[in-house]
Amino acid sequence: MTSSSGHNERESLGTFCLVLHSHLPWLAHHGTWPVGEEWLHQSWADSYARVIDVARRLALEGRRNLFTLGVTPVLAAQLDDPYLLHEHERWLNDRLIRAVDLASSRTEQRQSAGQLAFAEAQRSLDLFQQHWRSGGSFALRPLLDDGVIEILSGPLSHTFAPDLPRYVATATLGLGLDDTVLRLGSRPAGVWTPECAFEPGMSDIFTGAAVSHLMLEGPTLKSAGADTSVFWLLEDSDVAVVGRDLDVTYRVWSPRSGYPGGRWYRDFHSFDHDSGFRINRVTGRNIESDAKAMYEVDRARSALHTDAQDFVDVVRSRLTDIKEQRDGRSGVVVAAYDTELFGHWWHEGPEWLELILRMLPEAGIHVTTLADALAHQPATRRVYPQAGSWGSGKDFRVWRGEESLFDRRRLQSALKRTLSAIATKGPSAGRSAENDQVMTSMLLAMASDWIFMIAKDSAADYARSRIDDHLMDVNSLLRIIESGNTTDSDREVINQVSRRDRPWGHLDARLFTRSED
Repeated sequence: MTSSSGHNERESLGTFCLVLHSHLPWLAHHGTWPVGEEWLHQSWADSYARVIDVARRLALEGRRNLFTLGVTPVLAAQLDDPYLLHEHERWLNDRLIRAVDLASSRTEQRQSAGQLAFAEAQRSLDLFQQHWRSGGSFALRPLLDDGVIEILSGPLSHTFAPDLPRYVATATLGLGLDDTVLRLGSRPAGVWTPECAFEPGMSDIFTGAAVSHLMLEGPTLKSAGADTSVFWLLEDSDVAVVGRDLDVTYRVWSPRSGYPGGRWYRDFHSFDHDSGFRINRVTGRNIESDAKAMYEVDRARSALHTDAQDFVDVVRSRLTDIKEQRDGRSGVVVAAYDTELFGHWWHEGPEWLELILRMLPEAGIHVTTLADALAHQPATRRVYPQAGSWGSGKDFRVWRGEESLFDRRRLQSALKRTLSAIATKGPSAGRSAENDQVMTSMLLAMASDWIFMIAKDSAADYARSRIDDHLMDVNSLLRIIESGNTTDSDREVINQVSRRDRPWGHLDARLFTRSED
């Protein structure tokens, strides 16, 4: 078989799969700065638009099966939301104006930084107006239809599945897949399970949602005696699973030695307080922000080529080792990252992606998607992993820690009450606006992001306020449901919550009732 690069797969050293996980929790109408909608605008302009532009450019050269892109339903809803589309264009224009102000500075260095910022801001605005103005689905669907990328879906609000009853986890995953069909026109075969979390028995969730394949963290598979270079059948199901190769992934991802920490790259943590732009380079790992040197584009691009070649060498070495260990049979290397790393956190990241996607095939490595790799190397052996995630410690400590215990107890109590209220009418009853909304608000409250932020003390106050706000809505809606008599003022409450927090019009709360069997 011939790959998009013209390379013969059967003669390749092995297969490389890049997997990118795109996700942000529901942010619309819940604050703007420093967290809130600003978080979305930065990630959208600096990561999503730029990474998809890389795929678009390579597609024009006839390349296909470039990488696997996870897009969570809650992020997809925001990228299609009319309010956020309007706000994002406004934000992009505002950034352009700020760049003009920076370029008008008195010092030559700041003028140069402003000129670069203006060129980048103009490019972001152009990309939005050409490809994103009608929504994220409009930008993604041509790439999906033409086989340029594979799309992974997931549960509606990125809930931590081990914290949900199995029938609820199955329902929210199934509805997430339905949402992707509505937006992109086809049902993804694969999914991204939030936080790569798995515990024994969870294969039933994936089977119940007719999932073909997914990725888990490498140590989760290795703890069960499975390596990450092949696909496995998960427990007693027909669902295929592959593991993230940490040795390869961490060449980029490692906070201590990953490429983004290189001294010539743009520094994420320091910024010019007058303009809001990041105008310095990393300089050194222990350099204070006010002592960092100015960013130099040419130096950064030179470093990119060096680091791209290093990554290709790492992948090639890993695949060579796999081939030797498997008596000449080639294997698979999966490197997976948050999409937001490329562009938002690591400014030069999208350019680096384009470099490796060009260089890997030239080095005799077959680059493709998870679905295509699985089609050519089907899973034949079974694996029975223990609990694991891609969080700290590779276990559940981030989502089960003492820091979030109070919040998790509140969420579990509200979920139990919500499911009980929904079950009262039963699945045979007609749809109910209040039932649909209370389930929506409950899922938004249970997004894994809030517990992660609390555990890591990263904008923890915002995370707790989001849980508070959603649970306040849940309680108001439950009082209406439990009263059994909806008044005009009750309907206004329902409408008010729905206008603010209704990402998915197709969510039917009746699907969250336990089946008879």
